[in-house]
Amino acid sequence: MTTLLTPARDNFSRRLKDLRISVTDRCNFRCAYCMPREIFGASHQFLDRKALLTFEEIARVSSLFIQCGVEKIRLTGGEPLLRRDIHVLVEMLAKLKGIKDLTLTTNGSVLTPERARLLKHAGLHRITVSLDALDDPTFKAMNDVGFPVARVLDAIENAAAAKLTPVKVNVVIKRGVNEHAVLPMARHFKGTGHIVRFIEYMDVGNTNGWRLDDVVSAAEIMRLINAELPIEPASANYKGEVAKRWRYRDGSGEIGIISSVTQPFCANCTRARLSAKGQLYTCLFAAVSHDLRRLLRSEASDEYILGTLQSVWNRRDDRYSEVRTSRTVNLPKVEMSYIGG
Repeated sequence: MTTLLTPARDNFSRRLKDLRISVTDRCNFRCAYCMPREIFGASHQFLDRKALLTFEEIARVSSLFIQCGVEKIRLTGGEPLLRRDIHVLVEMLAKLKGIKDLTLTTNGSVLTPERARLLKHAGLHRITVSLDALDDPTFKAMNDVGFPVARVLDAIENAAAAKLTPVKVNVVIKRGVNEHAVLPMARHFKGTGHIVRFIEYMDVGNTNGWRLDDVVSAAEIMRLINAELPIEPASANYKGEVAKRWRYRDGSGEIGIISSVTQPFCANCTRARLSAKGQLYTCLFAAVSHDLRRLLRSEASDEYILGTLQSVWNRRDDRYSEVRTSRTVNLPKVEMSYIGG
């Protein structure tokens, strides 16, 4: 069934349009803002394979989300390319009617030319690669596994060669760690057709030791870039776009800045998130989830699950970033590694 129902709207009249699906909780990096080694060390127990949603389960629930209004699906992790035969899932999702944008976010560590071509052939539209600095000492310290910058840059070019474009490059900026990377990143990718997106360090989960003092604000990032590489505001591509767009005045491309901390965009949030074990979250900073895996593995009909999705979204009143306080920062929240960014 692919008939579109009346699009789901929450308590603030926000439509459900975007679905982010974590396909694994595993990652081969140990970035401090996501999976700090002291928490996710050698003894950490990742999900058993049987606990993960199968590709068939993901495709089924995705088709139901489409009936609620979802037009865009992004595959995340952990590191999604660690999920075996991920291209098979991409092909299944690409066949679903109603999807206008099918994307994937990766750290690039295993994005070879062959894999990039396989993903494109399977139906993936675009790819986003995370890269937090261009100098090896900083980047290796941030990924905490000694992974070199050059191999991520190769992955970006592999994606471009496979026409998984425009390639977006995500950079999480943390004060005292990599704020010096802002200008080099802007310079390096200016004129390449790739779009760098600078992201304020966020208090996702409870393991990354977040402090407001560690946040380099969107305004500061904009000033740093504009002082050397003049930029001007650009219109959003669509309502609810998380990154504020800025274009270079000389016409050589654009950047994005994601300001969840200092300039919240909750009012236009259209995103739901599905964890690797099938828990539905209606906010990146949520503590409460809804168990879709149980429904998918029961005798629940599509109609019943569809009604559940509609009901969950219709009751949604999340606006964490708009009401963030010193108290909410310390409340239990789902970890980023379970639901992606």
